[in-house]
Amino acid sequence: MSARSAVMPAISSAASEGGAAQVAEGGSAPAWRPITTAAVALPGQPDWPFHAAQALLSLPADEAVSAILEATGLAAQADRAWMFEYDDELLRFRNTHEWARRGVPSFIQDLQDAPVTIIAWLQPHLLAGRSVLIADVPGMPRVARALQAELLRQGNASILCVPIHGEGKLRACLGLDATRAPVRWSDAQVAALARCADLIGRARYGAGHAGRSTGGSLAAALVYLRHRHGVHGVERDRIVALRAARNRTDVWLTGGGAVVDLRPLGQWTALLPPAVFVRIHRTTLVNLKHVRHVERSPAGRWRVQVDRPDGGWLPVARSCQRELQARLGL
Repeated sequence: MSARSAVMPAISSAASEGGAAQVAEGGSAPAWRPITTAAVALPGQPDWPFHAAQALLSLPADEAVSAILEATGLAAQADRAWMFEYDDELLRFRNTHEWARRGVPSFIQDLQDAPVTIIAWLQPHLLAGRSVLIADVPGMPRVARALQAELLRQGNASILCVPIHGEGKLRACLGLDATRAPVRWSDAQVAALARCADLIGRARYGAGHAGRSTGGSLAAALVYLRHRHGVHGVERDRIVALRAARNRTDVWLTGGGAVVDLRPLGQWTALLPPAVFVRIHRTTLVNLKHVRHVERSPAGRWRVQVDRPDGGWLPVARSCQRELQARLGL
């Protein structure tokens, strides 16, 4: 898989329930769509999963993945096929395997220990087990502009991404790139690739296996903040809280600092580990490690104090009180 492809991970498979979401102009075919994997085989579905199972049963794990990428890439008329893996905290990822046609550039070296913020637009789909087919990279929505720029840099006209889960957790992503001309892979092909991803997930990350090959955390767990002056990498544990500011996010840092990130709070809910960050209001996420005090009034109103020189009191919505109470063991 190409590093660039890894940049755009998110595919699950087949016909979507109630119709796939669509983005297009003038009634033309959608530029992208999330796809929910169907529980039944589709007519004329490729036999890629059968060959994937053969490879996983007969070859060492890494060789099997490489063989699967080459076979599916050729069969799907793709120009690159790739796989990337996440670190344990889903904050970083790296390209681990890639196949490319002769003459097609490789990008496996480009995205090593890359921050997941690069694929922020795709991450919610991957976490939900959905595949994403981007048949027209230039036609991607404005909110995905940063990802689009990376895909265009790698020469992609179309891309297909499939999440790989193991024991209920997102572990990796499998995908295809088309560079010579746009490709709109069929639902049957998407479903077949998703089944290959499921087999890899079971073999590579299932019970009784050593686990992912990324070796746990990838270097320092940095979170990259995008602001109008550039990009700022901070350690995740330095983030005290995040507050919605229209279509941007105020990121509070330890020591009293703050950065205005150019992404909406909704994207951050998919980028930060839920074991550490909890929503206390529709406009606020807090780092549980920085919660210093919980105040409950006789009227039933709650507020929390976080680690800030200015006091750092934040209101807790009634709908979030039970979750906060459980997470803090109150």
